[in-house]
Amino acid sequence: MLDDQILQTEQNNETVKTEKSIGFEPIITDSHRAARVLEENGIVYEGDIELGNIGFCKIEAQQGCLTGSFCIPKLLDVQGSRYRILFFITSDKVVLVDDDGFSKRLVSRIKRRKSTRYKTKEIFLFNFIAEFMNRDLEYLVQFEKKLMELEEAVHRDHTENFQSSIATIRRELLILRGYYDEIMDVGKALEENENHYFAKKHLKYFGTISDRAERLMNKTSHLLEYAGQVNDAYQAKVDAKQNSNMQFLTIVSTVFFPLTLITGWYGMNFQNMPELESGYPGVILLSVIVVVACIIVFKIKKIF
Repeated sequence: MLDDQILQTEQNNETVKTEKSIGFEPIITDSHRAARVLEENGIVYEGDIELGNIGFCKIEAQQGCLTGSFCIPKLLDVQGSRYRILFFITSDKVVLVDDDGFSKRLVSRIKRRKSTRYKTKEIFLFNFIAEFMNRDLEYLVQFEKKLMELEEAVHRDHTENFQSSIATIRRELLILRGYYDEIMDVGKALEENENHYFAKKHLKYFGTISDRAERLMNKTSHLLEYAGQVNDAYQAKVDAKQNSNMQFLTIVSTVFFPLTLITGWYGMNFQNMPELESGYPGVILLSVIVVVACIIVFKIKKIF
């Protein structure tokens, strides 16, 4: 009997430990079952559950819940499709609506990486948002390396496909800058705790999210400025090459202008011109002298 009591006590303790280790768990569903799941959890949502219409990250307070969306660019295809998630937050629940399975993969990664599970919804939300921004800084560093390679190529006059490459980088950076700005606003809105769903001692986690998004946005803005500088360097190189070509054409025109004048003058064939009978060698000599004189002047002036 005593052994049974000890065994029962150990089982109860093990159950308590398991519950503590599991902590807070979100509710993850898809758009087809979302209405039923929300109803079962007492969440009233006034809008339509259409994940395809989600175009940006936002959060807003509704009666009885906080609702919002995430529109997360895929790092391998920033200009392409995105992960779209609709979320609902109450005093004790977090419901995620996701048709791509992205939320489940994020939660699984969090569970594998974290030694201690998220014990509250605040810590879960922090880990969830931080997880899909986890590799962004590394990705932005890759942008920096690409821009450095383009800059080096400009200095070496290897500018094939430069315009398409720099345009692609700038478009992707603009998309990411807007995305980080939206995440920063979401973090600030969560930190404001308008519906008082979050414990005050945990609001610092949302401040951390805002700070991280702001740093990523600042990094992206810096890269956009760098891309502009690289593009300016390319344009300066193109302008210098065009100026060099124009300078060469100007020199050629300047050399041949007096020759044109000479040939025009002696081509009039006036009756009283003494050079008509034996002036051909003299005109040739005069032309050579003019060309040599022009070249000497250009050399002295360091025009070429």
